[in-house]
Order: sequence, then C-alpha cells, then structure tokens
Amino acid sequence: MSDVSTTWEHPRASLYTDHYELTMVQAALESGAAHRRSVFEVFGRRLPDGRRYGVVAGTGRLLEGLKNFRFGPDELDFLRGTGVVNEKTLAFLASYRFSGNIWGYAEGELYFPNSPILVIESTFAEACILETYVLSVLNHDSAIASAASRMALAARGRPCIEMGSRRTHEESAVAAARASVIAGFASTSNLEAGLRYGLKTFGSAAHSFTLLHDTEREAFQAQLSSLGPGTSLLVDTYDVEKAVRTAVELAGDKLGAVRLDSGDLVAQAQWVRQLLDSLGAVNTRIVVTSDLDEYAIAALQSAPVDSYGVGTSLVTGSGAPTAGMVYKLVSRSDDEGGFVSVAKAAKNKASVGGRKYALRRLDENGTATEELIGIGHRPADDGNDRELLVPLVQDGTVLPGWTGPAAVLRARERHAASMAEMPPSVNRLQRGEPVIPTVYEQAPLTQDTPMTQEAS
Repeated sequence: MSDVSTTWEHPRASLYTDHYELTMVQAALESGAAHRRSVFEVFGRRLPDGRRYGVVAGTGRLLEGLKNFRFGPDELDFLRGTGVVNEKTLAFLASYRFSGNIWGYAEGELYFPNSPILVIESTFAEACILETYVLSVLNHDSAIASAASRMALAARGRPCIEMGSRRTHEESAVAAARASVIAGFASTSNLEAGLRYGLKTFGSAAHSFTLLHDTEREAFQAQLSSLGPGTSLLVDTYDVEKAVRTAVELAGDKLGAVRLDSGDLVAQAQWVRQLLDSLGAVNTRIVVTSDLDEYAIAALQSAPVDSYGVGTSLVTGSGAPTAGMVYKLVSRSDDEGGFVSVAKAAKNKASVGGRKYALRRLDENGTATEELIGIGHRPADDGNDRELLVPLVQDGTVLPGWTGPAAVLRARERHAASMAEMPPSVNRLQRGEPVIPTVYEQAPLTQDTPMTQEAS
C-alpha cells in the first residue's frame, strides 16, 4: 500500500438505481407500509459454477456511496420532469437519509452459498431504495476479488499486478484495482485507484514507445535515462534475444526487469532467464503479461517468472463477471409490533425467510468446517467459532474503519486470515464443491427479533 492517498468524495449515488425502486416506494407510501420496519439480506444462492469460494469486496465503496446517498435538486427535477414518481414521493425523497443499521461480512471475508453477506435493518422505503446500488457494487467487486484471489493463489507468492483498466469502464477499472489488491494483488496500473485508495501503482512502457523510436536501442536508452536502470524493459517488440542483450548492454546488472508479452511464455521465460544469467544480470526480474488467468498463471509455476501482469481476465471476473448476489426482504414488522419471517417461494428462486446470523465453525485446530447460519437466532459458539456479521452502519452513520485507504489494508488482512483458516481444498483450481458446506440451524422461536449493535 502506498502512503499517497487523498480524501475522495463519492458522487451522489441516489440515481444509480432502477425505476421500479422508486415506484415501489410511491406505492408503499400510498398503502401506509413504507415505514414498516424491515430486514433485507444480500446473499448468493450459489457460487459460480465449479468455484469453491467467493470473496466479499466492495463494502467500503458501498459505504462511501451511502454517505452521500441523497436526492438533490437535479435528481428531484429529473424525477418530476419525467413523471417517475408523484409529489408525495418527491417530498419523501427530498428528505431521504438512511437512518437504519447495516451488518455484513467484513470486506475480504470468504463467503459461500447463502451466506448473509449484508443485513440491512430499516424501514421498507429506506432500504428498498438501496437495492440496485448495493447489488451493483457488491456483485461487481466480489466477482473481481473472487477471481483475483484464485490468481494470487495460483501465483504462490509471486506478485500479481492488476493491468485491466483498458478492458472495462473507467469507474469499474478503479473498483477492479481496489478489489484485486484486497484479494492479494501487489499493485495496479490504475493511477486513480492509487490516488483514492493509496494503492501501489506500477508501469513502464508499451510497444508504441519502442516503435516511436528509430531503433530499439534508442528507445531503451531513452527509457533508462529517464526512469533509471531499475525500470522494466519490454523486450518482445522485435527479436527477444537481441532486445535482452541490448538491454543488459545498456543497463548492466542493475537492470530491474524485462517484460514478455507474447509467445510461449513458459519456454521463453526459461531461456530468457538463462540468457540474463549468462550476461551477468542475475538479479534482473522477468515480468510476464499477455491474457493471463489463474490457469495460465498456474501453468507458469515451473517457469522462472518473478511477477504476473493480469488484465482482461481479471476485470471480467475470469469467466464469472458477476457474483450473482440478490437482495431480499426476509423479515418485517407486523401490526402488533413483532417481526415475522417472509420469503419468496417461486420455483428455482426460493429464499429462506427470517433474519440470519452466521458463524464460521472451526475445529480444534482452527480449521473451518462449515458455514453455520442461524435463522432468527445466533447459533451456539463451540468456543472457538468466529462470528461473521460485523456492524458497519449504526443509526444511519457509517462506523469508522470501513472506508478509505485504511479499509483496503484491513480487508486485505481479513482475506489472508480467512484463506489461512480454510481446509487444504481451498488451494484447488479444479471445479468442485464449496470448500465448506452451508448449514442452517432453525430458530427456537417463531418470531424474529431485530439485531442490536451491542449484540453484534
């Protein structure tokens, strides 16, 4: 993590939503149910096909947006002019402030099918409006982090560099960089991500820089003169062997790295390593790029590669561009003031009603054995189990520590700790069942009771 960061204010996120969120609020205001106390949950019914775990990411970005989730004059004028909602609803939106409580899995935590990743307790109207924004952030960032985790795992300690900005939307690029670092990447090429979140940034030169100059030697001389011998020289624009020899001739044994971006990377890295060593550049590193994913990285494990630059596959989730999370009402107050469970019963999309509480069940060695979810109550702790839901927002106020650059470092540490407590099967890239099963424990009571921050 870089020491360079800044306070960045998220733009108003209130219209990062779907039309029907606001029409539901209008109808609920009409029926009188808009202010009914409600509990929504975010979860994924399943992991992407064959994946063994997922990684929660985007929580910090979500909370940054929540701080500024307001309907100002521009938003209200747009809604009025287009007739999306009526004046009564516009008056409600004009004073909208989320005043409820939110709990969630700490960012960087592993999750499994039906893990209650986020629990939102508020009025129906306050929580309903957040649905699309919450899902757009968590689905994207968790997909990227889940892919990044698998890539970092395949790299087995060799640094991975996020380089996918040119393959996605400009704001998605910043989010992807942040999520990748949470899941184990060492750095990013994206400067905006470096500014906002204090991430370490990396880059040197592209093929166009070499092609700009009359000769490759001139290009290398210019780069070394400007950036110093510790820079990384791209050596596959023309002839790799000639380029490596020229690079070492100019920079000597102080040359920082050479980058390979095409061809048979395993074979090429092996003979480039031999060539560098024979020329005395034994400390010069080899960086490989070129459409890498976790499987390509794993295949390069036998090659003398020092770091990997990953782009397209990472920012598209390596085949799983969304985490498939949903946002469902699971409990609401009744006319007597108690809470009752509610659930969708549609075939293939059924959900489990009732507020959830989650523990990571650990054995005597501290190894995870199951995701234990209590419905309407907290499961009993065996003594060394770990509670997964932590308070994020209390009475509308985002709690300290969950946003900004410090939150990225905290999430990165949480991810490493979560991976460390998993059984060995977490290391397999092959398709298979989730690393640990999700087990429900039914509530002893018939009615739900809302959480309190003290109990969390």
